[in-house]
Amino acid sequence: MFSIDRLRALAAVATHGSIARAARTLHMTPSAVSQQLAKLEREAGHALLQPHGRSVRLTHAGRVLAGHADRLIAQLASAQADLADLGSEVLGPLRIGGVGSAVRTLLPDALAALAAEHPRLTPTVVDGEAVDLLPRLADGELDLLLVESWTTRPLAVPEGVRLRTLIGEEVYVALSVHHPLAGRSTIDLAAPADLRALADTAWACCPPGTEPHGTLLQTLRARGVEPDIRYLLADHLTQLALVSRNVAASLTPAMSRRLAPPDVRFLATRPALRRDIRAAWLARAQSPPVRACLSAIATAVATAVPEVPEVPDGDGEEG
Repeated sequence: MFSIDRLRALAAVATHGSIARAARTLHMTPSAVSQQLAKLEREAGHALLQPHGRSVRLTHAGRVLAGHADRLIAQLASAQADLADLGSEVLGPLRIGGVGSAVRTLLPDALAALAAEHPRLTPTVVDGEAVDLLPRLADGELDLLLVESWTTRPLAVPEGVRLRTLIGEEVYVALSVHHPLAGRSTIDLAAPADLRALADTAWACCPPGTEPHGTLLQTLRARGVEPDIRYLLADHLTQLALVSRNVAASLTPAMSRRLAPPDVRFLATRPALRRDIRAAWLARAQSPPVRACLSAIATAVATAVPEVPEVPDGDGEEG
């Protein structure tokens, strides 16, 4: 690996045309610059300079390496400037993961606000389920998550993860207008007739291991019904496309209800099912980019989904 000081010496000679002038620029003696260049030639395995009258000029290998040296020195200067700015400016990478509905509803406005307010911030986004995203957060691969927690499956997080509840919303049973229960406004999960109707219905649901899948299983199994889950689809809007064709039913949060096809009916459940969207991050890694993103998402909650109220932080969450 080349020493950055030796690369600086080569770049200075390339710029100023002589060892003496390079030495004055670097505040070194000519002999010290010559020593640095001799060591760099040994490291490179190529002659980098050749005599030219009373001065020197770069060989072809020297010009090639000097070009790389210029870029490396510029990158190092940029890195030093970024580190100096960390205390006063939000910048650098921000790696976000989230469930699809939260990414679709909250992040576009939040990312636009971050781009306008913090142009040196470079966010990236991946979507997925909490079961897959939380280990990546704990391992430091992601900085911030938007995950869901359902009433029958409270979100379990690793030690050191902080949570903030962003949105609390009702969850509905989505049915086609042609389903026998479509004329109802609610489904009574204690009523045998309603449970028989749900038992005879095929379901579209998120894959096993996810909170929606576990909620559907627990809700109906606790009442003696084994749901007929035929369609494993991570996206709620794709599930609703099947619902609209009377192919399946689904459990659908209020966020996705707003974008549903017109031939879908949404029935509240009794007792009510609910879902929270929560931000999650490592307490030890609450960086300025994470704080800025949390602020932008809070604004998105107030503007992008005004009909879904924000709920206060609960026990065990960030105060």
